[in-house]
Amino acid sequence: MQLAVGDYLDNRYVIDRAIARGGMATVYRCVDTRLGREVAAKVMHEQYVHDPVFAERFRREARAMAQLSHPNLVNVYDFSSEGDAIFLIMELITGGTLRELLDERGPMPAHAAAAVMRGMLTGLSVAHRKGLIHRDIKPDNVLIDMDHRVKLADFGLVRAAADATHSTDQIVGTVSYLSPEQVDGSPMTQSSDVYAAGIVLFELLTGRTPFSGETPLAHAYARLREDVPPPSAWMPGVPMLFDELVATATARHPEDRFRDAAEFLGALEDVADALALPDYTVPVPRNAAANRAAAHPTVFGVGAPRARDERLFPEAPSATRYEPAVPAPAPERAPMPAPAPEHVAAPAPQPQRTPAPRPRAVSNRGGFAITLFVGFAIAATAAVLVGGWWFGSGMYGMFPPIFVTGQ
Repeated sequence: MQLAVGDYLDNRYVIDRAIARGGMATVYRCVDTRLGREVAAKVMHEQYVHDPVFAERFRREARAMAQLSHPNLVNVYDFSSEGDAIFLIMELITGGTLRELLDERGPMPAHAAAAVMRGMLTGLSVAHRKGLIHRDIKPDNVLIDMDHRVKLADFGLVRAAADATHSTDQIVGTVSYLSPEQVDGSPMTQSSDVYAAGIVLFELLTGRTPFSGETPLAHAYARLREDVPPPSAWMPGVPMLFDELVATATARHPEDRFRDAAEFLGALEDVADALALPDYTVPVPRNAAANRAAAHPTVFGVGAPRARDERLFPEAPSATRYEPAVPAPAPERAPMPAPAPEHVAAPAPQPQRTPAPRPRAVSNRGGFAITLFVGFAIAATAAVLVGGWWFGSGMYGMFPPIFVTGQ
């Protein structure tokens, strides 16, 4: 079912704009007409609605999120699997994703990476205490709200730890963040999430994931043969203690890793204390899809637009590219002169002295203003020359009639 601006879910939630699309579902900004609040609706794609495997996965996500409540987790409010639409109503996060932040800013220093991981691991530890395994930890599923709080989202692949011990012949997850046991079919534990979280930490510090391959399968199998390299090998300046954190979290054998998110979080805090890392406020991505949707909400009511061909993001560029949040360094300039003391008049100009040439200052005049000024100077000079010629030649009174008024 293709949803458009103004469509309703369950005769209660009115669709505004799409803010994210995945392989199984699309997330929309919505308005709950009963409570008058903005929410997010995760709506399963039409081709999966009648597939019992995907439908059950969606129901499992709803049940898992409903039993979890924490500031570092996205809250769930409602769920429906009746009719032609299967959807989940969740807390609307109008900030952005960790993926969008990485796209804007690139690799993070250790103290910034620690702040992000602290929020993510805190939320994940809540799920682990409930006996759940997330199975899809990645930057796209880590959100940053407008209060700079990090929240873990998207429990679409969640399983109870007891159920996840049964292996299947299907690789489920995102290839860059798969644990070795997800690839070879070994029983999964909460340390499988720890492995994925370790890959996220590696990416925060270096700006990339550690493995690659010509095909997704080759990419996945690379982690069965190789260890994750130390981040400092790819990004000089990363503290050695962070190398050790990544090495432990991403050990190929689950028994060599941190047991769960809480143990990983405890080790992270020990490292932060040992390095005396400063506090850090995680920034909100500037050009996030959710932020753009929230900045231009649709006003529903009499005369509200319902056009199906209305662009979702009229102000967005055609390509999905984000401007860097940190501006490019300015060209090197000459040192600025010291400011003059306040309330002191500038000395009178000395006409008999010609000042020495100085470095050309960066002007804020537009090209048009400069052209106009030069044109005016040329015209004034010409007028003086022509006027002298008129006066000197006795031709002042012989203007062509077109310039004579009052006749």
